[in-house]
Amino acid sequence: PVHPGVTARLRHERSGAQTDICWAARYVEGMKITLLGTGSPLPDPNRAGPATLVQAEGTTLLFDCGRGVLMRLAAAMVPVASLNALLLTHLHSDHITDLNDVITSHWIMSPGPNRLTIYGPPTTKAVVDATIAALEHDIKYRQDHHNDLTFRPDVVVVEVVPGQTFGCGGATITVGRTDHRPVEPTVGYRVDQGGRSVVIAGDTIPCAELDALCAGASAYVQTAIRADIVKQIPNARIQDILDYHSSVEQAADTAARAGVGALVLTHYVPPVPTPMLERWKELVAPIYGGPVILGDDMTTYEIP
Repeated sequence: PVHPGVTARLRHERSGAQTDICWAARYVEGMKITLLGTGSPLPDPNRAGPATLVQAEGTTLLFDCGRGVLMRLAAAMVPVASLNALLLTHLHSDHITDLNDVITSHWIMSPGPNRLTIYGPPTTKAVVDATIAALEHDIKYRQDHHNDLTFRPDVVVVEVVPGQTFGCGGATITVGRTDHRPVEPTVGYRVDQGGRSVVIAGDTIPCAELDALCAGASAYVQTAIRADIVKQIPNARIQDILDYHSSVEQAADTAARAGVGALVLTHYVPPVPTPMLERWKELVAPIYGGPVILGDDMTTYEIP
């Protein structure tokens, strides 16, 4: 599904090693956001785990890597080996479920040595190192079988802290603190390129640092819950999510305060049938007057 009025102005780009991979990478004019996975920690037959793709004039960034992310990248015609980076907002299991698949597929789908850079909050390196250690048998099996696979996965982890700014591809990325306590540290990312910007907030409640990160952004991607429904579920473990996720209304408040150009909602809790998503928009309307984008996996928004 594509949000009304959104167009996908794409052209093929064949550059270097990527021409030898299964698909030709696509070049996106402007900036395009794709909700690869809109699901929650609960397995869902229709929604993959949390993952968001941002493409901007040759820069391809994957944020989080929940359940089924490689299938969704394939549907988006984006080879995993073409990623400029994987950026993790935090280390909750549902946001890194397919970390091993990203590492393995990036390696075996590259015709030659190809570095994968993973950005994330402190302790990310320990998680990535443990994942690669768990893959050591598989790495050996593949190298024993394929004579041309003479190189190992080349993974570099960069642990980031709030306030840090760095370049990635053609984009400038700013790191901001978020509040998902007791999960900490957690971060959000702001991507600026070509006069456009998007904030990927991850799981968080509203906070001053998030407002600062979002200020004036072209789009703001926020995981959100229906607090009114969750409060009615007689399960303590479900009730607990209320104190560390933004509700739909709180996400709308942040968007309004920060003056963002569009609000993109994802990671729906509880799981919601597609026809019911219109109710989510109705909750936003009294608070935030800009465009609201939400939908199934593969929903896209192109920043004008």
